[in-house]
Amino acid sequence: MTKARQLVKDGHNIVADMVEGMALAHPHLVLEPTERVLLHRDYADIRERQVTLISGGGSGHEPTHAGYIGEGMLTGVVCGGVFASPSTQQVLTAIRLAAGPHGCLVVVKNYTGDRINFGLAVEQAKSEGFKCDMVVVGEDVAVVNANAGRRGLSGTVFVHKLAGAAAKAGKDLASLVEMV
Repeated sequence: MTKARQLVKDGHNIVADMVEGMALAHPHLVLEPTERVLLHRDYADIRERQVTLISGGGSGHEPTHAGYIGEGMLTGVVCGGVFASPSTQQVLTAIRLAAGPHGCLVVVKNYTGDRINFGLAVEQAKSEGFKCDMVVVGEDVAVVNANAGRRGLSGTVFVHKLAGAAAKAGKDLASLVEMV
């Protein structure tokens, strides 16, 4: 009998393994492993010339969110547990790393945990002197049942692209917030 190959090494470390694998497989990504933050390899240069964009959320639907890191898109993402929002500390770490003199736009889907944890991180970052703001994407063409609420699943990628392209073109933080 042949030995079965496993896709998952250890269920307890699945997200850590996933973000490490993403960074290894995609040379344009770097990993801050302690808080599971993936960043564009050139994030330090990007933050000096434009507004940066951070997003993220629960893991389990990869390559979202890391698949949207790139030129004219996201600067970094925060990866929470499987179907669980990232902690405030994780998000704050991402903002501290990515934010530069032009500021940082944090793009959040309309999930309660994401709104709370990303929102608290943005407020903490502001109190530390970082220039940052947050937008919540709340459309949802995927939900028929009005009780579930509009989570921003479908439109978030368009917000990443529109805001990312505008940031790359030199728009300031206030303009990005107003635009999206």
